Amino acid sequence: MALTITVAAITCLLMILSVLFFPAVRIKKFGISTYWLITLLGAVVLLATRSVDIKTVGQSLIANTAINPLKILVLFLSMTVLSVFLDELGFFGYLASVVLKKARGGQKKLFLILYLTVSVLTVFTSNDIIILSFTPFVCYFCKNAKIDPIPYLSAEFVAANTWSMLLIIGNPTNIYLATAYGIDFLSYLKVSFIPALFAGVVAFGMLFLLFRKKLSTPIESVETAAIIKDKTLLGVGLACLGACTLILAISSYIKVEMWIVSLCAMALLFLITGAISLFRKKPPKALLGCLKRAPYPLIPFMISMFVIIIALEQNGVTAAIASFMGSDFAVVKYGVASFLSANLINNIPMSVLFSSIISALSGKAALSAMFATVIGSNLGAFFTPIGALAGIMFGSILKVNGIKYGYLDFLKIGVTVGLPTLFAALGGLCLSLLI
Repeated sequence: MALTITVAAITCLLMILSVLFFPAVRIKKFGISTYWLITLLGAVVLLATRSVDIKTVGQSLIANTAINPLKILVLFLSMTVLSVFLDELGFFGYLASVVLKKARGGQKKLFLILYLTVSVLTVFTSNDIIILSFTPFVCYFCKNAKIDPIPYLSAEFVAANTWSMLLIIGNPTNIYLATAYGIDFLSYLKVSFIPALFAGVVAFGMLFLLFRKKLSTPIESVETAAIIKDKTLLGVGLACLGACTLILAISSYIKVEMWIVSLCAMALLFLITGAISLFRKKPPKALLGCLKRAPYPLIPFMISMFVIIIALEQNGVTAAIASFMGSDFAVVKYGVASFLSANLINNIPMSVLFSSIISALSGKAALSAMFATVIGSNLGAFFTPIGALAGIMFGSILKVNGIKYGYLDFLKIGVTVGLPTLFAALGGLCLSLLI
C-alpha cells in the first residue's frame, strides 16, 4: 500500500508542477503537453512494480460496463469533434461578433449578454470548446474597445464551467461519473437542473458585484468582423450535433449506449462532409482541422489515471477513504471534498478517484455523493488554474495575448465567486433530491 500511495502522490504532485511551470515541451515544430507524460510514467511504474495487476487493467479496458474508460473517451472525443467542426467554420466567432455588436448600451449590457451567450452554448457543446473559441475573441474585442478584459474573461470562464454541469455531455467529468453509476441523459438532467440554475444565477450575481465599478466606465464602439466560412457545412454540423443531442436524451429508452450515439453522429458528419468535398473537388479543411485539434492527450491521461485508481483500489486505499468519508451528509462532504481535491490533482483524475470511493456507498447516499462530485468537478475549475484542463488552456491563451491572469487572480475569483456558487449548487442539489 505504501508504495502505491507514494507513486500516486508523487505523480499528482509532478503533474501539478508541470501544469504550473512546464506545461509543454517543444520538439522542433511540435509541442507536447507534459501532464499526460507524467501520469503515463506513474502508471508504468505501478505496473512494473506489480502494484496493480495488469490482467485486471486489461479486463477493465474491454469490459462491457458503463465505467469502461474507452467508451467514455469515445463519447467525449466524438462530442468534441462535433463542436470543433462548428468552430472551424467560424460559428462561435460569428456568434461572439453578433453578441458584441449588441453591446451599444454599455459594459453592463455587454457583460450580461456575454454571460448568457456562453451559458447557452456551453450547455449544448462543452466548456472546453467555448473557452478555446471565445477567449481569443474576447481578448481582441476588449483590446480594441480599450476596456479591462478581466471582467469579461472571468464571466466567460465562470459561465462555461458552471453551466457545463447541466447536461451530461457538458464536461468529461459529468460523462465519467454519471455513466459509471448508470445515470442516463434525462435522469441526469432531472437532478442537475436545479443545482445548475442556482449556481448560474449566484455566479452571475457575484461576478456583477465584484466587477460593477469596472463595468460603469464607457465603452467605445468597435466593429468586429467574423463570417461563416461555409453555410452548407455549417448546416450539416448543426444538424449532426442537434440530432446527436436529441438522441442522447432518449438513448436509455431506445436501449442504445451514449458512446454509440455520439460515435455514429461523428461518423455521419465525416461521411456527409467528405461527400460534399468530393463533389466540390476541394479538400475537407474543416474535417482536417477537427483531426488536428482533437484533444488526443486526454486518451493516455485518462487511461493512466484509470490504472493508478485501480492500483489504489487493489491496495485498499479507496476503501479507507470511503470509510473515513462515511455516508452521512454526503452532499456537503463530497461536494466540498471534490471541489478542493480537483485543485490538488485536477478534476478528471479526481473524478476517477471519487468514482471508486463512492462505489462503497449505496442507495441515495451514492446518488447524492455522485452528483455532489459532479458539481465539485465543474466548479472546482475556477478556484485555481490546476482545477481543470479548461483552466490550463485558458491561461495559455491569455499568455499568448499578453494578458496577466495568474494563480492569485484565479484564487480571487475562486473565493469570491466559486465558494458561494458551490454552496448554492449543493443547496440546489439537496432540494432536487427531495423532489
